[in-house]
Amino acid sequence: MEKRQNIYDLYWYFACERQNIFWKKLYNQPAPWTEDEILQEYKFCNSYRVNDRVSQYLLKNVIYNGKVYSQQNVIFRIVLFKIFNLESTWELFLNNFGDVTLENFDIEKYSVVLNNAIESGIKIYNDAYISCANKVFGFDRKHDNHLALLKKMFVEDNMQEKILSCKTMKDAFNIIKSYPLIGNFMAYQLVTDINYSDVVDWREDEFTVAGPGSHRGIQKCFVSKGSLTDEDIIRYMYENQEKEFKRLNLNFKKIGNRPLQLIDCQNVFCELDKYCRKAIPDLKSNRKNIKKHYTPKKEKIEYMYPPKWHIDIEAIS
Repeated sequence: MEKRQNIYDLYWYFACERQNIFWKKLYNQPAPWTEDEILQEYKFCNSYRVNDRVSQYLLKNVIYNGKVYSQQNVIFRIVLFKIFNLESTWELFLNNFGDVTLENFDIEKYSVVLNNAIESGIKIYNDAYISCANKVFGFDRKHDNHLALLKKMFVEDNMQEKILSCKTMKDAFNIIKSYPLIGNFMAYQLVTDINYSDVVDWREDEFTVAGPGSHRGIQKCFVSKGSLTDEDIIRYMYENQEKEFKRLNLNFKKIGNRPLQLIDCQNVFCELDKYCRKAIPDLKSNRKNIKKHYTPKKEKIEYMYPPKWHIDIEAIS
């Protein structure tokens, strides 16, 4: 493997500086939270995936909302939410059905709700990442095929029981990715979110998948990977983070005692790719611009983490 040293060092700078922004916002310090003009102007995901707004919504409203659900329903709720990945779509379902469970899941009724939303000009999918779309189940509209997918997974195949019996994240990943409309990246996101719950307890450090954005970031960071895969590179970053932060004299403040996980290191590569489009525009890729500018949100996030992580919320609030 041959590093492009300036970009490799930029990876660690970005991870640390984006995390510093998180802490400053959490402690209600006034903006700007960084002197980095690129980070001031554009929207970037957190260094820790779990701190992003949608992940926090998932934790507080889908997984740990104060109600007791069967293990099967927990998995169903997570997958349904992540298919659309949009808080307002989840609220649509709650407003129309009272709650989201396998017992009240009816694809025709859910379709009516989504069709009405679309006809009213309401967006039903998050555009953070594009989910697969084709007519594999015979429907003209993307959401009807996704609803049919959910029926196939949870009503016809009882996929939830198979997931509950999985001993590793990779086993669950292989089950989920075997379905149409689910690519490798989406399957990895889903098993990560399922592992936020307490119905499974897979090791986070045994498996990772590089998404398209991560692949672009790795290409920018390394002249050559040698015999390593993208996943090997992500693991290398995970295993060497302490050493590299120290080498660069970067004070990376963790969430509790939790280092960046494989999923986080994967995401940082994706964000590095975006950052380099402005910081080092001569480093070409098939993406030239950053789509989203940073817009402050009025509501403050009250952060929570999966209880099994044993993170002292009060200590970081």
